[in-house]
Amino acid sequence: MTPKQRINHITKWIKQYAKTNKISTLVVGISGGIDSSVVSTLCASTGIKTIVVQMPIRQDKKLDNRSKMQADYLLEKFDNVVHMSMDLTKIFNAFEKDLTPYCKESNSEDSIELGFANSRARLRMMTLYQIAQSYGGIVVGTGNKVEDFGVGFYTKYGDGGVDISPIGDCMKTEVWDMGREFGVPQEIIDAAPTDGLWTDGRNDEDQLGMTYPELEQAMMQDETGVVGTAQEKKNLKRYQAIRARNLHKMEPIPVCEMPD
Repeated sequence: MTPKQRINHITKWIKQYAKTNKISTLVVGISGGIDSSVVSTLCASTGIKTIVVQMPIRQDKKLDNRSKMQADYLLEKFDNVVHMSMDLTKIFNAFEKDLTPYCKESNSEDSIELGFANSRARLRMMTLYQIAQSYGGIVVGTGNKVEDFGVGFYTKYGDGGVDISPIGDCMKTEVWDMGREFGVPQEIIDAAPTDGLWTDGRNDEDQLGMTYPELEQAMMQDETGVVGTAQEKKNLKRYQAIRARNLHKMEPIPVCEMPD
């Protein structure tokens, strides 16, 4: 599939889903990254009312500026787009202040920090659902295939809490290609992918230890069993370790079944 064909296919899919389920509004959180930029543009392209939401939490100014850049790009191209911006830092600060004394009893600073990073994503999810419920809409996911079904690189009940997943069967490189086809601002395309959940500004590669092309190659090799160079074998081993650690996110919630 060419990027244009992929765009057309996904756009029709969103429109059909909305029509079948009588959905009048699509709600998308925009982070300034390529995934949310492409998904928000796909939604806007359907002609359905699309609400794009900026939700900075102690956000790096560059990320916030890119989010605004994407919003401006959409507002200029589409008349069905509504932009909302709300700084959730004050709410998160209060949450962190009240929870920290209890969390510190765990004596694990890394776990506490990771927990609060994930709490940022969950606070954003709650915000999107409040808006979606208020407008009779749905929350549109921005996760791609390698994140959502490869290494599970998302927050459970955070950015993983969505109603539909338009790019869930697209590799990250394919999302970049769609972004170029759309004419998404070049600064967004060129930016290092990041979840924006860490105060120190770490990006996806910092956290995963692999680039997205390497992850995609490892994902395909894991599925086919065909592995090439020594470096590819090393990457595959790392991919499998990350996947195993996050598999609980990708599998159904375990249910204790009662005997007959």
